[in-house]
Amino acid sequence: MTTTAEQLKPWIALSLVEGLGSVTYCQLLLSFQTPEAILEAPYSALRDIVNKEVAEGIQKAMDDPHIVLTLEWLGHTGNHLITLGDPYYPQRLLDTDQPPPVLYAKGNLQILKRPGLAIVGSRHATPQGESTAENFAESLCRAGFAVVSGLALGIDGAAHRGALRADGGTIAVVGTGLDIVYPARHKALAHQIAQHGLLLSEYPLGTPSLTHNFPRRNRIISGLSEGCLVVEANIDSGSLITARFATEQGREVFAIPGSIHSPVAKGCHALIKQGAKLVESTEDIVSELRHIRLPNPAFSISPNGPLPDWTNIPAEASPVLACMGFDPLFAEQIAARSGLTPEQVSTMLTLLELEGVVSHLANGQFQRLA
Repeated sequence: MTTTAEQLKPWIALSLVEGLGSVTYCQLLLSFQTPEAILEAPYSALRDIVNKEVAEGIQKAMDDPHIVLTLEWLGHTGNHLITLGDPYYPQRLLDTDQPPPVLYAKGNLQILKRPGLAIVGSRHATPQGESTAENFAESLCRAGFAVVSGLALGIDGAAHRGALRADGGTIAVVGTGLDIVYPARHKALAHQIAQHGLLLSEYPLGTPSLTHNFPRRNRIISGLSEGCLVVEANIDSGSLITARFATEQGREVFAIPGSIHSPVAKGCHALIKQGAKLVESTEDIVSELRHIRLPNPAFSISPNGPLPDWTNIPAEASPVLACMGFDPLFAEQIAARSGLTPEQVSTMLTLLELEGVVSHLANGQFQRLA
């Protein structure tokens, strides 16, 4: 049965009350049973649960002009409001201790019926890290998972792109209203996700990108998922907050190891020391989650992606590749290790970069990719 605009108004009104968080909203629902009853409750009854400001906000909630704006937004194709009890409300998220009473959604709601797998990591990811995230996301998506992430720069964006490369089964949980794209650089990516996947937020339209919104966003990412894969993360990365939420919610945590010299590997190594599953391939995740029914659990691709055409790489580049390993190096270090002149190293690095074997990082270092 389709929920009417009149039935949604009370849910929207309460979601707009300043200071009314998910936990208190749910407490009110337990006490009064319905949003309508909460809005009609006497001030004294509300004060037994909420503070003075929130109680006053609830009593004025139906006068908020944003209700009309939200209903207009819902009139556009692909825009949805999912409330507790809605058949599309994700059961996994409902089972957490802080389920958002209202979810704003844009895109294909059917993706919420698929088992979720969160892929998160550093905003300042290496090219290798982004490639790994893309390939894992594509493989997991083809196996039947919905890839869940946060639309941030770095690993998050790569995970969404990988899922879009498969069948579009990705959910981007954002920390703003769905009428705002943050970061702005992901406007085109957000548009693709809205067309083929799903954008999701607990925040009303017009909510800007406030710092404290994102840890709350992270609990939804983990709550939607059967497990959480961390690809690259600094020791203080926000993705470790998602991993912590995943542990608290009883989800599996997976981490991809990296170089002991790389700052973006230290967070993953810390998780592995704490009991996260070390992951080298999609099969490591699928086998750990073997209780989940997937349409194609055997599907796999190389986490490193397609290999370059080595026939185009001249033999004189071999000393450069041999001394690089997989840790980022400056050209001067490569010259010292290989015995080549700086000019020779520069020429070889340019060639290798064109062939997709080496990446020139923002800090001036070079990293071997394959």
